[in-house]
Amino acid sequence: MASPKIEEFTNEETWLADVAKALSHPARIRILKILNEMNSCMVGSIVDKLPLAQATVSQHLKELKRVGLIDGEIDGPKICYCINNQMLQKAKSALDKLFSKIGCC
Repeated sequence: MASPKIEEFTNEETWLADVAKALSHPARIRILKILNEMNSCMVGSIVDKLPLAQATVSQHLKELKRVGLIDGEIDGPKICYCINNQMLQKAKSALDKLFSKIGCC
């Protein structure tokens, strides 16, 4: 199988695909909802609201942070997470633009 020629895609296409990949797990969607409700919170507070182990939640947080949808700020021995509203708006705009150009049927 031939390897994809990543240079053939725009930076925006590559970035948006990466964001979509980060959003492709229901736990990550739930984490975004939790952070939206709470504005910011520590990992333990997020773990308490999910049926997942702390290590698993941390991996999901790491993926959301990697693509820039959330920020994590060190607060002593813990990390306080919050939504990166600027990046979330950028992702929303890019998805809106994509889907508005794709016809149905």
